[in-house]
Amino acid sequence: MSDAPLLSRIADLAREFLDTLPHRPVGARADLAALRSAFGGALPARGGEPGAVIEHLAAAAEPGLVASAGPRYFGFVIGGSLPAALAADWLAAAWDQDAGLYACGPAAAVVEEVAAGWLLDLFALPPTASVGFVTGGQMANFTGLAAGRHAVLQRAGWDVEEDGLVGAPAVNVVVGEEAHVTILTALRMLGLGSRRVVRVAADGQGRLRPEELRTALARLDGPTIVCAQVGNVNTGGFDPVGEISDIAHERAGWVHVDGAFGLWAATSPALRHLVHGVERADSWATDGHKWLNVPYDSGIAIVRDAAAHKTAMTGRASYLVQSSGAERDPQDWTPEFSRRARGFAVYAALKSLGRDGVTALVERCCRLARRMADRLAAAPGVRILNEVVLNQVLVRFESAGAGDGDAFTKAVVARVQREGTCWMAGSKWHGMDAMRISVSNWSTTEADIDRSAEAILAAARTEGGKA
Repeated sequence: MSDAPLLSRIADLAREFLDTLPHRPVGARADLAALRSAFGGALPARGGEPGAVIEHLAAAAEPGLVASAGPRYFGFVIGGSLPAALAADWLAAAWDQDAGLYACGPAAAVVEEVAAGWLLDLFALPPTASVGFVTGGQMANFTGLAAGRHAVLQRAGWDVEEDGLVGAPAVNVVVGEEAHVTILTALRMLGLGSRRVVRVAADGQGRLRPEELRTALARLDGPTIVCAQVGNVNTGGFDPVGEISDIAHERAGWVHVDGAFGLWAATSPALRHLVHGVERADSWATDGHKWLNVPYDSGIAIVRDAAAHKTAMTGRASYLVQSSGAERDPQDWTPEFSRRARGFAVYAALKSLGRDGVTALVERCCRLARRMADRLAAAPGVRILNEVVLNQVLVRFESAGAGDGDAFTKAVVARVQREGTCWMAGSKWHGMDAMRISVSNWSTTEADIDRSAEAILAAARTEGGKA
């Protein structure tokens, strides 16, 4: 089989899958044993014909696929892929450009440069800030915190890139008690540790309390990084990042903002108040897959101090063809050298939506989340645990006959996942089990919300009737 027929067949298989998204069960249908059996066996001594390999791959994978790209997937703040972004991602794979150096992929480098400018404008962040296109929210946080580590140690007279952390001044890291796990993982990778962090109390919606931050900082000396969060992964709550930045900067601290999905509130006039003062921070992390709805591998790291960002990330070697200065080498802003050209999908998504489309996408998801919360809250025995300020809905199910609310809530979540109309995950919030609903997909409609709400309530009625 030549390349052209194979690629045509792949397009057919992809279209067939996408066509099923509006009506297929959202969860995977195959269990672990079935998938291992379908994919497993010894590596054959002789290679297979490419077309046959692809047919086998597609058939084996199909029952193990989750319809997370579809309109009724509400788990883990996962968006789908916009048509233009998906098409651009296919082209990026076919073009096979190394997006590390301008010399390896001039078009890839320039597309990232343009998309970076558009993103800074959308978020109303400093136009001179630097931008790195990384794998996801985890590495966006890593990159911003690496720049912060460089900057606060440089102010203390220490070159961490050349001399490492042995003998360096200790770096204080202050986080809210609801900081996302990716912050802690990034700190471990950076040698700053997760056990050493100073945790600051949060309010009932998970928002860091500024007065508690001021008290905590008064007890600390030396280089300091403060981590703020816009968009709590359970409640959608926002730390008062402007006030946090002002307090931290009084003590020469660096403020990093974990805005994996909440930073996109800055693109909406109706929601922008939630991120008031976010431009006063020093670094920002977000994830294009979550709310720009581009394919995976689309984290975005933004740093006010471009020199700190570049120093923390860049690498030099005699064999690398460096730019003349006019060109932008993407590897200067990410932890990677060779990588796929992930900027093409971001560019295509932004170009296809435009400013108004990005705003509409974010606002529509928030409106649909409120619709879901209203539908569920109207039923007896259902309690909404959060203020629905963004796209997150945190739900608790309680039934007089069912006894333990934790067990009942977990049973409802499990039944919804098995039934397949929609899919969302369970979570823990302030010691209580809850259902966490995240509305992040461009294709979700009011009808999807209503159908999903009814499926959730039907599961609750069924579980309640068993008590």
